[in-house]
Amino acid sequence: MSDQHMHLPLYPALWGETSRLLLKSNKFSAHAWTYPSGVRALSLENSRGRLVVLPWQGQMIWTAEFDGQTLTMHNMFHQPRPSSSVIGTYGCFMFHSGLLRNGCPAPEDDHALHGEMPCAPMDSAWLEVGEDEQGTYLRLAGEYEYVQGFGDHYRATPSVTLRPDSGLFGIGMHVLNLAGRPMELMYMAHMNYAYVEGGRLFEPLGCGRTRVRASVPAHVRPTPAWTAYMAELTADPARLQVLDSPALYDPEVVCFFEDVPSDDRSHAHFFLEHPDGAAFYTSYNPQQFNHAARWILHNSDQQVAAFVLPATCEPEGYKAELAKGNVRRLEPGAHAEFRLNTGYLSPAERSAFQP
Repeated sequence: MSDQHMHLPLYPALWGETSRLLLKSNKFSAHAWTYPSGVRALSLENSRGRLVVLPWQGQMIWTAEFDGQTLTMHNMFHQPRPSSSVIGTYGCFMFHSGLLRNGCPAPEDDHALHGEMPCAPMDSAWLEVGEDEQGTYLRLAGEYEYVQGFGDHYRATPSVTLRPDSGLFGIGMHVLNLAGRPMELMYMAHMNYAYVEGGRLFEPLGCGRTRVRASVPAHVRPTPAWTAYMAELTADPARLQVLDSPALYDPEVVCFFEDVPSDDRSHAHFFLEHPDGAAFYTSYNPQQFNHAARWILHNSDQQVAAFVLPATCEPEGYKAELAKGNVRRLEPGAHAEFRLNTGYLSPAERSAFQP
């Protein structure tokens, strides 16, 4: 079936202090409101739960909740805050990391943590309701035009797609180089999933070549116990299978994946299985994302189990990734497309799920 949809443009003037219903059908609804901080939010809702997205601030997904289960990391922020850098509002479920620069800047780098896109001031946003080959959907999309005199010029189009009666949803990013010269591209779909005590990390097809991060970013303060644990993981990364040692996940544990295998539909599959039989799940195309990372952190302020972060490079800063050959180039007029599927599977859905 060809894609047929209704297009509903959004404008900042639609937002007030109280929640306002923008759309309602027998399968979906969408509400708009403004947090006390001044950040505008939009909910995409189905019968199972909702996503709270920031349409005008990088199209960041602030929270995700399905079947009463929060998918979002434990953090220090009670609400999103207006910020030009992700570090000023680091409590969200997902942000788009990149696009010119990505990852943790090393001392020789001059870029912000995770680049310019996470909190980008979006130029436009819209809702779509339609039907495609996968069925009915509700989608939020938007555009951000980055342009610098004598510098780079691109258009980014992020999107998030919700389906009826499902805890899974799609995340997309389209990048078009509008400049007359090549553009460097570094992108990561940075999903900050909740930490699940006793959760099991599972990849039915394997996770390819795995290694533990050897470098220590400036924000990490190693302890002797952590250093010893990291040495054990370096020797055998497969030891990190069950989240049962939270004291060892502070400071953070970061792993990198390469050559991730995929099925006959070109999909890689990653699960964080819960003790009750439910699971967090992500699938993506390794031809679009030829790198991936894992980030585990547990302390009193932040608890996160980012079990897979699909990316075009590793998150060690521009100069390091350039030296590794991990910085892509988009020629003038060229574009790049990234899509993934992620979310929550109930115990019954996980039991029946066949990737």
